[in-house]
Amino acid sequence: MPFPKFFFPFLLLLLLNCNSKKTTEKSVFRYNEHKNIGSLDPAFSKDLADIWATNQLFNGLVQMDDNLNVQPCIAKHWRISEDAQTYEFTLRSDVYFHKHDLFGKDSTRTVSAYDFEYSLNRLTDKNLASPGSWVLNKVKRFKAVNDSVFLIELKQAFPAFLGLLGMKYCSVVPREIVEYYGSDFRSNPIGTGPFKFKRWEENIKLVFRKNHAYFEKDEHQNDLPYLEAVAVTFLPDKQSEFLQFAQGNIDFVSGLDASYKDEILTADGHLRALYQGEVNMIRGPYLNTEYLAFYMDSEVPEIRSELIRKAVNHGFDRKKMMTYLRNGIGIPASGGFIPKGLPGYSESIGYSYKPELAKQLVDQYIQETGDQEPKLVLTTTSNYLSFCEYIQRELQKTGLIVDVDVIPASSLKDSKANGKLDMFRASWIADYPDAENYLSLYYSRNFAPNGPNYTHFNNEKFDSLYEQAFTQTNSKEREIIYTKMDSLVMAKAPIVPMFYDEVVRFTRKNVSGLGINPVNLLDLKRVQKN
Repeated sequence: MPFPKFFFPFLLLLLLNCNSKKTTEKSVFRYNEHKNIGSLDPAFSKDLADIWATNQLFNGLVQMDDNLNVQPCIAKHWRISEDAQTYEFTLRSDVYFHKHDLFGKDSTRTVSAYDFEYSLNRLTDKNLASPGSWVLNKVKRFKAVNDSVFLIELKQAFPAFLGLLGMKYCSVVPREIVEYYGSDFRSNPIGTGPFKFKRWEENIKLVFRKNHAYFEKDEHQNDLPYLEAVAVTFLPDKQSEFLQFAQGNIDFVSGLDASYKDEILTADGHLRALYQGEVNMIRGPYLNTEYLAFYMDSEVPEIRSELIRKAVNHGFDRKKMMTYLRNGIGIPASGGFIPKGLPGYSESIGYSYKPELAKQLVDQYIQETGDQEPKLVLTTTSNYLSFCEYIQRELQKTGLIVDVDVIPASSLKDSKANGKLDMFRASWIADYPDAENYLSLYYSRNFAPNGPNYTHFNNEKFDSLYEQAFTQTNSKEREIIYTKMDSLVMAKAPIVPMFYDEVVRFTRKNVSGLGINPVNLLDLKRVQKN
């Protein structure tokens, strides 16, 4: 039976459409953001969801590579004065803002040092109330010397300052666009990044398109980015997100949620056979320390006892805890508070699993105080209940009774800041990649609620070393000081490090170039879909 005359043109059209769709799909990177996105204005990039989005749209003077080394970005190079208080940045001349009619005839313009002067002044504007204004707390003044030179002067030397400038808060924005949109700049962003804003239906979908005028190139001088577009969906449920990934509808999932961890991973942290042909897993250290904390100004005798605090540190098997509760994802915390992956970390200064020693320490406390039933109340949120119950069971073997109290996250946050909890579970994710960020939690002038010292740890030698570290510009010497400080904290045991988190990323096999870094920053400019 002969085919109708219209059949072959129809078939050709169908094949071309399918091929076109296939080509388009290959060039679009798709991921889900279950926490939603609050703003596309970099001045409000506080949460990881916002940071991931704004990182595709905006650039700053410098950027961090996957090893947390500071690299040039819009600033092609810089000079630091001998006293480490003055930074002079020389800008590239080939960086352009994304196109917009407000720029006039060419619909774009070159970024200058005056744009950075405006952007940093905006960051400190009290009327804007940016959560990132603290980044410039140590800055005395800044100014554009001319179009291509930008100067920043600090109040005192601060070795981690370049790392701070790499945060999305410090991105450059165009004055005329910001002033035109006002608060609506959050949903009408114009930046310089590898992708430009296309469409945002809040709670439904966000789309970015390739910036063909982007200034960075790869090592072979090919233009970046490789992708044509980025599409973000907003399914609020992690299990639904994983189902979309398993079906091939999104290209990437970050983190390990209890709803699917046993589905995709074996108990020892390897991909199950079902997924090995379709999925790649990449993992590495994450600058996040999960820990238990004691309030050192507590009136509870057990909390004030160094014997009890050390017994808790020795009293549970961190490795077994990670195997059973996290499928092996995460690094058991045998070191101090500084996580693995940061200079200053040392695995020899922490506590190992020694159940007999833990029991001896509890017995010694009983003998010295006459308290036959030493007891602690550990406060946590529901997300970490399984960890706390595991520690509770392990510590009971030492003779120490632990009651676990579960409260909402907001209540825990408020109570720990105001000294209302004697013992609580907490975590600290780095704001910037320097160990000073972690050690600031134990400086006596940072007592909560006016600072991050929630334990109210107070040690004169620690304070002296903390202040000394600010004047030390030699990175190796500063690293030695950091380790000494961490060791002092662990000797007094105001905390119980549980584990150092890991970044875990699952991608489809056709995705390449997606790196991994200890701050879990999503960088898509070198990603390809094959």
